[in-house]
Amino acid sequence: MKYIGTKKIETERLILRKIEKDDYKMAYYNWCNSSIVCKYTMWDKHKNIDVTKELFDEWIQDYKDLDTYKWIVEIKDTKELIGTIDVVSKKLMSYGACEIGYCYGEKYWRHGYATEALKGVIKFLFEECDAEVVYAEYMSNNIGSGKVMAKAGMKFEGFLRNRIVDKDGIRNDLGAYSITKEEYFQK
Repeated sequence: MKYIGTKKIETERLILRKIEKDDYKMAYYNWCNSSIVCKYTMWDKHKNIDVTKELFDEWIQDYKDLDTYKWIVEIKDTKELIGTIDVVSKKLMSYGACEIGYCYGEKYWRHGYATEALKGVIKFLFEECDAEVVYAEYMSNNIGSGKVMAKAGMKFEGFLRNRIVDKDGIRNDLGAYSITKEEYFQK
């Protein structure tokens, strides 16, 4: 795998770019303070805008490492920030395996934005970074996230049973999807 760091990605309707200094403001109001969004994440809703600012400042510092792949997702026409998508784990990157995580404000769900962004990241990781496999997991009660992965061309691998407890204290399976370099280039 080639470590080239986060590069700007443009899709039909979106710009995926590095996080900038003032992005935390729109992020806080569009998704970071939402209990609906955070129901399906490993992190809790941000208690105030300072929490978002601190996190975004840390993420900006991460860009100095070329193995950091983290994008903020912006709608081209409106310049509205709608979420983030990134390679969330570096554990297997030396083997060319990239685990993707994403999060979007609920008002942007069911518009195809998450699928469009994921397709853009998959393309970037295979065509520019020479990744071997791109994979993602989702809580089984977050059916929409699994649909995003399938629509982006990933194949369902199965469920990892009882792996996580959601915000309601309910034990959930983790669904897993992936796409290999070979599958990507056969399309």
